[in-house]
Amino acid sequence: MPGADYVITDADVWTGSGGWATAVAVQGDRIVAVTADDDEVRTWIRPGTEVIPQPGRLVLPAFQDAHIHAPFAGRNRLNVFLNELSGRAEYLTAVADHARSRPDAEWIIGGGWAMEHFPGGNPCKEDLDDVVPDRPVFLMNRDIHGAWVNSRALELAGIDAHTPDPADGLIVRDPDGSPTGTLHEGAAYRFESEVVPHPTQADWEAAIREAQTYLHSLGITAWQDAWVTPATQAAYTSLAASGRLTARVVGALWWDRHRGLDQIPEFLPRRESGTGGTFSPTTVKIMTDGVVESHTAALSEPYCDGCGGTTDNRGLTYVDRELLAAAVTQLDAHGFQVHLHAIGDRAVANALDAVAAARTANGPNDLRHHIAHLQLIRPEDIARFEQLGVVANCQSYWAQSEPQMDELTIPFLGRDRSDRQYPFADLRSAGTVLAGGSDWSVTTADPLQEIEVMVNRVDPHHRDNPPFLPEQRVPLAAAVAAFTSGTAYVNHDEHQSGVLTVGRRADLTVLDRNIFTEPVTRISDARVVATFAAGQPVFGG
Repeated sequence: MPGADYVITDADVWTGSGGWATAVAVQGDRIVAVTADDDEVRTWIRPGTEVIPQPGRLVLPAFQDAHIHAPFAGRNRLNVFLNELSGRAEYLTAVADHARSRPDAEWIIGGGWAMEHFPGGNPCKEDLDDVVPDRPVFLMNRDIHGAWVNSRALELAGIDAHTPDPADGLIVRDPDGSPTGTLHEGAAYRFESEVVPHPTQADWEAAIREAQTYLHSLGITAWQDAWVTPATQAAYTSLAASGRLTARVVGALWWDRHRGLDQIPEFLPRRESGTGGTFSPTTVKIMTDGVVESHTAALSEPYCDGCGGTTDNRGLTYVDRELLAAAVTQLDAHGFQVHLHAIGDRAVANALDAVAAARTANGPNDLRHHIAHLQLIRPEDIARFEQLGVVANCQSYWAQSEPQMDELTIPFLGRDRSDRQYPFADLRSAGTVLAGGSDWSVTTADPLQEIEVMVNRVDPHHRDNPPFLPEQRVPLAAAVAAFTSGTAYVNHDEHQSGVLTVGRRADLTVLDRNIFTEPVTRISDARVVATFAAGQPVFGG
């Protein structure tokens, strides 16, 4: 019997399949032993086998992310990355510093600002004008549903008091109609696609590699990219063909909400030509509504006005109910998995209805359609997930008390609806498969922080806060499974990854401590010390 390439010993090994071990042996890209038997471990050690003792450390299946925007996050990291900053002053300092360091850049681009730091969630162009008066600035916000621009950018775009709002978006205005510098939804997306210079393929490849390096440092070896355009697909395909994409990525091809069923034939050749190596564009992503903070998430009942009254606004439906059902039915018939963005309870109901229509038309299958975000779900819709085989794609980090929740969400949902947010425990109790996703760079990509919130419903940076709807907490083992086997299941990779058993691909994460024996309030204090993808060290090691 040939020896292992390396053996990790003396560790706490959480297999994810119900048992514990102390050692893992790897040969090539495969796990050849997972055991607590020292004699078995020794049989795999030969001259040339690397023995890696990890006393006091935890080995577990590598983390996976079911909903992420890696190219856009990587691009911001290479430009203006505001996600790790807090407040208007820090944002403006970062923008000024970046502009100063790039005197030849025609545009200043980036993102990651949070709405909570500005009155009503809307920053103004004058602040950017003060630090970059001579060049256009375009900064997407943290949730990728709005943008902050300066006067020069508005001038180049030809946006003024007479410019109409797009049907699917909003130009925030002063009382005289002049644009303030904040663009929401379709107004932001149209600006980015029609005004901001497009990155080259080399730019996108650099952005993906930047993101990949960072994600590997967090123990992540696989993800589903929730917004794949032809340009980012070309970059992914090139990286996979050259072996530079060390992560395994399922690409969700972006559904253009301004078009209809005519775009479906275009997805077929993209799937065929783009699949290869570690990249598979086998999913289609449909954004069905917006977000609560800008009152664009689709609700069953109208928004409150924030002052105890109600409005007549029930949010936006970007793809109407009938078209959504037809789209999911046709995509399902072509063998595409569908990844649906749905935040409001009306959007979630429409998404479930669309999957039900596909089941009626096409019969059962194993495509594993999934709905992401799930901020509000009608109680009667909880059981439908399991009944329809729909996976709950959970952004667990959002299920906490923080300023955006307290100031921009709860007053406009009202108490009854606010008490139904992010019902992860209810979904799990109903038999729904949970998959963990970050929506990075909207919020942190760190699975340990996301797991801590899923378990405690408390911000890891403010652990003295009261838990947010604690009845929806998820046990630690189930939370870890969401970010390992749950996402492997969504990506149709559960027979290759997600648990540590003999024959699986050697995707491993090593933490500096055993989070199962530490207090659950301290999960994210752990640090990743090594990450292995397909048997190869991609971080630490």
